[in-house]
Amino acid sequence: MNKTIAVAFTGASGMPYGLRLVECLLNAGVRVWLLYSQAAQIVAKQEMDLVLPAQPREVQRLLSERFGAAAGQLSVFGRDDWNAPLASGSNPADAYVICPCSMGTLAKVAAGMADDLVCRAADVTLKEGRKLILVPRETPFSPIHLENMLRLARAGAVILPPSPGFYHRPQTVAEVVDFVVARILDQLGVAHDLLPRWGEPPA
Repeated sequence: MNKTIAVAFTGASGMPYGLRLVECLLNAGVRVWLLYSQAAQIVAKQEMDLVLPAQPREVQRLLSERFGAAAGQLSVFGRDDWNAPLASGSNPADAYVICPCSMGTLAKVAAGMADDLVCRAADVTLKEGRKLILVPRETPFSPIHLENMLRLARAGAVILPPSPGFYHRPQTVAEVVDFVVARILDQLGVAHDLLPRWGEPPA
């Protein structure tokens, strides 16, 4: 495992994107550090009938079994676990993806608020010059949302709304999800074969 990617689930709609991203990263042999908010637990149940336990250790066991993670490949941290490695610039992940990213989380990151591990990890990622990717699932965007996104983009973050294309003629919801996850993996430099690229023949 030569790359470590941090992923956070927050309270926006779009949990299928986040879970599929974690699955693809683990399948690619990447080490994953996972964070999740209380609101993300509600979204996971509502959108996927998935119960994310309150204890990070239980989430780690659940998802490791679900996705066949190797021993030590997936680590899950609580939102107030200040001893987690990604709370410090001395041990940041290679990149950090907040997917899905709520507007509240986006606003806190844009304002430099680091009062929980989800936002502190984003603060660390930016200050250490690592790649921060935010996947904001909201529509329409208000001027406040857009100004926060612009502020983060100017600070070096990648704003990647889950806006799927349809030129590959998806037949299932899973294929629509994969389109977005493929764009995230491209930004992370993680190889995948989720769908043919533009100009390539379909599989």
